[in-house]
Amino acid sequence: MKFTIRWYGNNDPITLPFIKQIPGCSGIMGMHDEFAAGEVWDKDFFKKMVDKVHNVGLEYEVIESINVHEDIKLGLPTRDKYIENFKQSIRNVAECGVKVVIYNFMPVFDWVKTDLAYELPDGSNTLSYDEKDLIGVSPSDFAQKILSGAGDLTLPGWEPDRLSKLNDVIEQYRNVTEEQLFANYKYFLEAVIPTCEEVGIRLAVHPDDPAWPIFGIPRITHNFEQLSRIVNMVDSPSNTLCLCTGSIGSDPKNNVPEIVEYFVKRNRISALHVRNIKFEGEHKFYESAHSTDAGSLDIYSIMKVLVDNNFDGYIRPDHGRMIWGEKGRAGYGLYDRALGLVYLDGLREALYKTKDERLKVN
Repeated sequence: MKFTIRWYGNNDPITLPFIKQIPGCSGIMGMHDEFAAGEVWDKDFFKKMVDKVHNVGLEYEVIESINVHEDIKLGLPTRDKYIENFKQSIRNVAECGVKVVIYNFMPVFDWVKTDLAYELPDGSNTLSYDEKDLIGVSPSDFAQKILSGAGDLTLPGWEPDRLSKLNDVIEQYRNVTEEQLFANYKYFLEAVIPTCEEVGIRLAVHPDDPAWPIFGIPRITHNFEQLSRIVNMVDSPSNTLCLCTGSIGSDPKNNVPEIVEYFVKRNRISALHVRNIKFEGEHKFYESAHSTDAGSLDIYSIMKVLVDNNFDGYIRPDHGRMIWGEKGRAGYGLYDRALGLVYLDGLREALYKTKDERLKVN
């Protein structure tokens, strides 16, 4: 397995030389907001980003920001144009050495948190979610709250161009059922997976965050049954998951180590975002430090499943706290994510060194 860190390209205050200094970090997962959902990614521009990463001795094999246009999710007549653009973007990044493309199929909103700077007892702050904060709040008012809290830095999934016609898009989804959304998803996969197979790309869907519908809009990627249905809709090594432990784990009914084990044994996980969360009540949690003791998820057991099943994909820490006075993009400071990566790599080393002995006992 390879450990990576998300990098926002030219818009990231965290420099590549700093990332290079994180022990155990082999490369980056790229997030670029220069292209709106539905646009073709310019190969020359992207090649310059890849070269910049390679020049400091890091790998660039995973991209996280080729966004699926809402017309595809809604199943509108214009979807075929945007699907063709998505396919061309896949071809372009593959020519630059990318092996995994992470995307999501969440309608309208990407990840949703109600507080971008929830203060913890130790003085750090973090992302948190409390469903009561959404009561009586319109989607547009909530979007403005998130955008204002982000300051001058863009947040993935909350780009202003995506939210410019928010109310109209919300209304369109009022008439979309889960089954219709699944049908639109299958149409998309049947169109793009052959291209992925052709160029050697593994497409990896990120689950809903959090793991339930928001504002009455259907969401279909947040439990074992839904994820199984997705990978079976088009049975291909290129149709895979980016298993985010904090997203799936936000629903206590989801047994995260068991879900990871099932899909890693089927070779249907290309990448993981491994992070921890701390439950404070029903549909109420915050993003904790990465270690098992800091939150409610068993990070040790998750890493054990990966090691014992010889997972050879990509992992990155996620949604770090803001610690030691750091200021920056919510969830994506340097210090706590670096600590998270080193913690995960330490678990990996210990588990590999004891693997033969552990498996012999079992």
